[in-house]
Amino acid sequence: MSQLNNAFTLFLSLLVEAIPFLLIGVLFSGLLLLFVDEGRLIASLPKNPFLGAVVGSCAGFFFPVCECGNVPVSRRLLLQGAPVSVSIGFLLAAPTINPIVIWSTWVAFRDQPEIVVLRVLFSLGIAIVIGCVFSVQKDMRPLLQQAVTRSMVLPRECEVKPPPQQEPQPALLQSGTFLLGQPGTPVRMDATVLQASLAATPARKPWSDRWRLFLDNTVQELRELGAVLIIGSAIAATIQVAVPREIILSLGSGPITSILAMMLLAAVVSICSTVDSFFALAFASTFTSGSLLAFLVFGPMIDIKAIGLMFSVFKARTIFYLFALAAQLTFLLTLMVNLHLS
Repeated sequence: MSQLNNAFTLFLSLLVEAIPFLLIGVLFSGLLLLFVDEGRLIASLPKNPFLGAVVGSCAGFFFPVCECGNVPVSRRLLLQGAPVSVSIGFLLAAPTINPIVIWSTWVAFRDQPEIVVLRVLFSLGIAIVIGCVFSVQKDMRPLLQQAVTRSMVLPRECEVKPPPQQEPQPALLQSGTFLLGQPGTPVRMDATVLQASLAATPARKPWSDRWRLFLDNTVQELRELGAVLIIGSAIAATIQVAVPREIILSLGSGPITSILAMMLLAAVVSICSTVDSFFALAFASTFTSGSLLAFLVFGPMIDIKAIGLMFSVFKARTIFYLFALAAQLTFLLTLMVNLHLS
């Protein structure tokens, strides 16, 4: 019974910690949709994969969201046809490359400034590399969930001719997201409808229409992402209670096992990037510097809670690619730190 109470307490703490940042990300996503000329914004983004990955990775410094708020913003960028490297770079780097996280890491590791510097450099480098790797995939639709691809604004090279006309299917029998049309009939919210709704410059739209669309978008994304966040938090809390922490602590002295243990711990505990440095500080006396960096770099990119949110955007194999690349790069970089200090 005590384990059940502990799991429920951890579940609630994860939700209380994550929901404000999820709300910030959703609200910012809505602001991008309504109050920013997204066509001009997307057109101004660099098409070069490397420069796009750099811009997307550094954008988190101006929009401080954690691993709960970066998913809706990254999804909005994908929906509006932003370069893949920009969206992936923001998805992976924003939880770490922002002033709040950098400041909290400095407060926790003031006596070890190299931890702060290396956390920023490693996170930035990994996000740029993975962003460049995914930019090879010109058409992201095979890697995205079907609900996302239906609403995407596609680049010209990815556009396809519409299929032959078929007998229309009643709207209530179709899957997807619908808006209420003017005559009172439901209209599918796909790329065509989305582009038509954004055809006029946001500044020219009446404020009443802009606020209504903003609220509709916010409610829709909170319903989709919030449900997945609850499931991910429940899984993370269950694993934290089921796996004895002594097993992980016993692995902390080895240069390799300590990194693997802290990466596993980062994925399991799913702690927010704004406070994870204080959690890692508790292991500073028993774990290697490289393993502490592995926790601080890998956790904000890939944890159970973030994976749950990513499932609302990406297919399982895409998340596996992200997980594998982030894990390998984190392991190699932090192992170099351990070997250099040994």
